[in-house]
Amino acid sequence: MRREMSQIIKIFDTTLRDGEQSPGASMNMEEKIQIALQLEKLGVDIIEAGFAAASPGDFEAIENVSKIITKSTVCSLARAVSRDIEAAGKAIREAKYKRIHTFIATSPIHMKYKLKMEPGEVIKRAVEAVEFAKTFTDDVEFSCEDAGRSEISFLKEILDAVIEAGATTLNIPDTVGYRLPHEMGALIKELHNFVEDRAILSVHCHNDLGLAVANSIASIENGARQVECTINGLGERAGNAAMEEIVMILKTRRDYFGGLDTHIVTKEIMPTSKLVASITGIHPQPNKAIVGKNAFAHESGIHQDGVLKHQETYEIIKPEDIGLYNAENIVLGKLSGRHAFKEKIESLGFRLSDEELDQSFKRFKLLADKKKEIFDDDLRAIITDEIVKAKEIYKLVNLQINDCMSGMPSAALIIDKEGEEIKDAGIGNGAIDAIFKTIDRISTISGELIEYKVSSVTEGKDALAKVTVKVIFDESKPAVTGHGLNIDTMIASARAYISALNSHLATKDFKNRRDRGGI
Repeated sequence: MRREMSQIIKIFDTTLRDGEQSPGASMNMEEKIQIALQLEKLGVDIIEAGFAAASPGDFEAIENVSKIITKSTVCSLARAVSRDIEAAGKAIREAKYKRIHTFIATSPIHMKYKLKMEPGEVIKRAVEAVEFAKTFTDDVEFSCEDAGRSEISFLKEILDAVIEAGATTLNIPDTVGYRLPHEMGALIKELHNFVEDRAILSVHCHNDLGLAVANSIASIENGARQVECTINGLGERAGNAAMEEIVMILKTRRDYFGGLDTHIVTKEIMPTSKLVASITGIHPQPNKAIVGKNAFAHESGIHQDGVLKHQETYEIIKPEDIGLYNAENIVLGKLSGRHAFKEKIESLGFRLSDEELDQSFKRFKLLADKKKEIFDDDLRAIITDEIVKAKEIYKLVNLQINDCMSGMPSAALIIDKEGEEIKDAGIGNGAIDAIFKTIDRISTISGELIEYKVSSVTEGKDALAKVTVKVIFDESKPAVTGHGLNIDTMIASARAYISALNSHLATKDFKNRRDRGGI
């Protein structure tokens, strides 16, 4: 069945809010800003930049994103509580386009056991929340938390009330990923017929049963005109609907969806996926649709032969349509100048300040002295590592490892702390453990390593090693992520741990959001 209506499906990206609720995916201020800038370049309609009332760190991040984003709408989540809504309104006040997204639970199980409220009280609270949010912005979205398990008669009642109060977007979340596609489609169809053109109908599908994208597509078929999703499907528990999959389904199957389209610049999908993966340390599984490492890989001889003869035999999407190119352009080397470097990184989609450019160029030159060939991924790694740093209270100056087969592994480090060089050495159960324990002693802050990953940025013996660590420095706060980059894995590991330490020190009362609820 071909749909002829020419309509835009709004893409509401919640990578910075719901995506950050993935265990270990917390981001510092600089990281959030870089992702927000890339989301704007990607063409996202609405960026949910955080939950302003969750912590001072979240408030500040939303406030800073609001100042730099000029094309996308910047949104803050808020419970149907006055102090949450006031915090959201203040955080987004400088945004060119701003939205407050307020929510309350509507399922019988949530109202009885979590809210301990009668249905009438829930409706009253929802109306008051929308009315208060309207004093900060005309663009107000209302969500029925756990709508997937709510009674449809009650959904109609509360949606009718919030429309009257001024809500312009109505979100129907499948909060626990419970619904099947045909059930979600039927629910949205009935609500769409009830709401008509009084407000935009939105969906927010979780992936607990692996159906988030399927449920989102079924909702679009039945009248939803906004989809809430994340890059790489990030999100708490099993994650959210993957933005890249929804967008490419609509693009690839235009024969079915007709005039339905998005504002997404699809060539920015892969760069955005790589940026988010690099910052969070959570990489898509190799066989992940659209952005997985193997998504366009062909090992079968039959498949290889077919693709070589005609690409569409086994590829329904052109890799270049999502910003993936088969051959990287190796144009930079140790003789390349600053101007050529600047031109190249701008072609890769980065916007750097003069200071960031200078620092990145210095690191490029150091790498070019050690590596024969500089690939685009090398440059992406250098630049991402440089521009997402928290304030560097500690810097690695020098590292020496003694990891002989006989005797105890040890590490000697020189670390700069705001202009003062501190030297120390320590032993451990292996070289990495010795490095981390010595850093703990120098900083007098002990960390608990909960995840350590090392990967090769490109191929070859001289490939850059990228190390990602997740560390808990304070049990009352979530784990922080650190990144390190170097040809030497030991140096990369030390830099990653110090990066995590700096992020911890730069974080201001960053409370775990999981006690705040969510949609």
